[in-house]
Amino acid sequence: MRIQLGAAAAAALAGLGVGAHAQAQSDSIFSLSGFGTVGMVGTSKDGAEYVIPSQIRGADKSWSGEVDSKLGVQVGAKFNNQFSATVQVLSKQNGKGSFTPQIEWAFAKWQATPGLALRAGRMGGPFFAVSDFRDVGYANTWLRPPIDVYGQVPVSHFDGADVSWQTNVAGKALTLQAIGGKSSSYVEGTKVEIDSLVGFNATLELIDGLNLRLGHVTGKLTVRTPSLNQLVGVLRQTPFASVGDELDPNDKRASFSGLGLTYDQGNWLALAEYTKRKTKSFIPDTTGWYTTVGYRVGKFTPYVTLSRLKTDSSNVDNTIPAAVVVGGLPLRALVDGATAAQSTPQKTVALGVRWDAWRNVAVKAQFDSIKTTGAGQFYNAEPGFSNKRVSVYSLAVDFVF
Repeated sequence: MRIQLGAAAAAALAGLGVGAHAQAQSDSIFSLSGFGTVGMVGTSKDGAEYVIPSQIRGADKSWSGEVDSKLGVQVGAKFNNQFSATVQVLSKQNGKGSFTPQIEWAFAKWQATPGLALRAGRMGGPFFAVSDFRDVGYANTWLRPPIDVYGQVPVSHFDGADVSWQTNVAGKALTLQAIGGKSSSYVEGTKVEIDSLVGFNATLELIDGLNLRLGHVTGKLTVRTPSLNQLVGVLRQTPFASVGDELDPNDKRASFSGLGLTYDQGNWLALAEYTKRKTKSFIPDTTGWYTTVGYRVGKFTPYVTLSRLKTDSSNVDNTIPAAVVVGGLPLRALVDGATAAQSTPQKTVALGVRWDAWRNVAVKAQFDSIKTTGAGQFYNAEPGFSNKRVSVYSLAVDFVF
């Protein structure tokens, strides 16, 4: 399910269809469209940086334009009524800290029947309600999707295939999707891979304007971290091999489940997601949720979001006595450090406003008040930056063409 918020989404799709209009005029099978964001972010405290999880540079009291800014270009080809292809190239700060353009989508589609479609290639990972349009700021009311939820899965696409089926149940739209493939990304400079990825999504229209989404994906998670692999190897040569097995970042089962509601009727809009991440590795089990309510007043949409990310389990039972030192390594402290670095709980209250300034341009301002446990999801935290309340100030201009 996509959160395409009424007039905002319709305008976004209209903007992304400019190329399609040009296609009709020139009788070309190709279309060109795009989207982007120019954003600035600053915080009330130094000592750690506000980032979108996976990034390696962010904002503190010195404002940054690298957190939200991005540019995407999409090329489509429609060969006939059944076969088409799409390629999307996206430039944003990635997990390596660069803005090198990446191929975000590259898939072929077969519309077998009016309700049945099959795709193969690289596609948006259907982990969240806004999976396909999480980077198209213009298609969303928020300035950015709530990171307390969306930061739990820092990969945005997968390579493989999916099948989707659309039908009606008692006069209401039902969409079912099944996926299979693999995914990889860089998170704070470290490569993360998900193999044997399978999952499903179901979206049902309950009443006019109210949609329910249920999704679940599972796969084998590997985090390419030589230092952690070295620690695991040392632990396996001690009586605490079981701790090493729990800490092992290679080929471990992981899953992510989400339940979402979207309401968009008249001037009111409301969005909510409740999510669960579970792994068999040093990546902790988490619960995330958010609720957003907004109200349109002419070209302005003020909104409020409450969200929380909670650590349910570190997945590592550190039974090593504090006095144990092997090869000069304080094993218990090293294990605690590895697991603590992955626990990023925090609570957020966000207030924002969207102004639809032009047909294809939206101007947004957002204020977040974040209460961290530890450093929360802030990056490059210095000693002493723990259990803080931090204000985050954001401005952005979203556009489609």
